[in-house]
Amino acid sequence: MTQPASPPRYGTGKVPAAAPPPAWRALAGRADIRTLSLLGVLAVLIVIGGVTKPDEFLDTRNLQLVLTQASVIGVVTVGMTFVITSGGIDLSVGAIVALASVWATTVATQDFGFAGILFTAVIVGVGCGLVNGLLVAYGGLVPFIATLAMLASARGLALQITGGRTQIVTVDSVLSLGERDAYVLGIPPLVLVFAVVTVIGWLVLNRTTFGRRTVAVGGNAEAARLAGIDVRRQRLYLYLLSGLCCGIAAFLLIILSGSGQNTNGNLYELDAIAAAIIGGTLLTGGRGTITGSVLGVLIFTTITDIFALNNLQTDVQQIAKGAIIVAAVLVQRRTANSV
Repeated sequence: MTQPASPPRYGTGKVPAAAPPPAWRALAGRADIRTLSLLGVLAVLIVIGGVTKPDEFLDTRNLQLVLTQASVIGVVTVGMTFVITSGGIDLSVGAIVALASVWATTVATQDFGFAGILFTAVIVGVGCGLVNGLLVAYGGLVPFIATLAMLASARGLALQITGGRTQIVTVDSVLSLGERDAYVLGIPPLVLVFAVVTVIGWLVLNRTTFGRRTVAVGGNAEAARLAGIDVRRQRLYLYLLSGLCCGIAAFLLIILSGSGQNTNGNLYELDAIAAAIIGGTLLTGGRGTITGSVLGVLIFTTITDIFALNNLQTDVQQIAKGAIIVAAVLVQRRTANSV
């Protein structure tokens, strides 16, 4: 005799467990916290500058100068952010800026005017990036060694071109961009270029396949290769991008200083790496943020400006930067372990 089917059971009293939030939402929350923290630090620095030197620090000309100085290293930092996100490093950015600036300000180059200087600066930067990319991606060299070799070579070549002398720019169309008459609504042209590079960098890293591949390569290069990504070609493109940013920064530096010197870009690699790390880009790769890197640049530039206004020595500035880098890496390790 068949048993009747048991009726459905209702009201068991058990509430189904809520599904855990997706990983991307947790990471987005962490990114928001980092951004707010950086904005808070920048606000505190502005308050400190306003309290210690109110007349000088809050002056419109000084604020324009801070943004202008941040623009040059900021463009370099955008390219550095991509490289670090992929798990690489570029120690040659400062030397590339120096080489591009002196090559673009030779007498022969200046004969071609504005276009000649801009083209030379960019093509030298891209050329150096190409060499770095080939050595790392296809030569199998560790990025540290390859870019260190480029650092030494580019500095040496820049010194050979200039002979240790400063090359003065005589092209009026280039020099005029550094004058106040060229400002747009009170904003220096260099700052506008920095803003455009930042927006493009953010879109590429966060909204394109190229950006997703960069993050994938930095997170796990072998997994990225198995997923069909050409890891070597991607790394080549990233060093080309870094070189392009160095070329643009060299042109901005030429406008700012009105000259080309073999000492240009000194310690830019330190400032760019520090700004990217402070901003939240993982030194081990797999995570990068253009917004954080830009805030990192503004923080370091503001610190330098406050130190200069208060007549603090350069060595104190370097010690402070080193301490900030160490603190940022320690914080990154703690947050990475807690994810």
